[in-house]
Amino acid sequence: MSTASAPEPLAQGVYLYWLPLGAGARVVRLSGRLFERALALIRHRAPLDLYHSALEVVTGADRFVVEMTPVPRGSGIDRGVVGGGAVGSRWLRPFRIFRYELHRWRSGVIPDLGFAIGGAVVVSTDPCLAARVLDLAPSVPTPVWGRDELRAGEMWNSNSVTSWLLSRSGADISRLHPPANGRAPGWDGGLVVARRNGGSRPTADARL
Repeated sequence: MSTASAPEPLAQGVYLYWLPLGAGARVVRLSGRLFERALALIRHRAPLDLYHSALEVVTGADRFVVEMTPVPRGSGIDRGVVGGGAVGSRWLRPFRIFRYELHRWRSGVIPDLGFAIGGAVVVSTDPCLAARVLDLAPSVPTPVWGRDELRAGEMWNSNSVTSWLLSRSGADISRLHPPANGRAPGWDGGLVVARRNGGSRPTADARL
């Protein structure tokens, strides 16, 4: 599994990565596939590949990783955590494995970057927009992961965080969509919540 960031320095801007769900983690990958097959059967369609999203933001001489991840075991690394919440149920939050965290991690890494499909997607090269994404990170809603507590029409997850941030920052989200034959659960939910907060209209195609 790759733990390196982008192989070459990126110019100033905001970059999106589409990471296959569970890349490098067999249990997560298998459970995701089973979930998608069951949902596809219910909705009478073919199963699609599932994707998790992460952002890399370059501003000035600094580079940041903005991503929702599980809380790691006993790490003393400063990952720039700016928020977090429970996974599955608020009652489970006391247990580390049932918590997630949101990073705004200076010089951080995306553990599964080597599995990213299509490499870095250039969202914007506007330094002001990049700064807005970083400024907004601590304001991302933190409902229970995997639940629809915000009544957005689907579960809240990492894709919701990404789409919320991009929409609220004013990025052009109309051309952002997962790789072919894929979908990003939670993406439209983030856009719905962002629109309530004054963000862009949810026009991106997340193949839901």
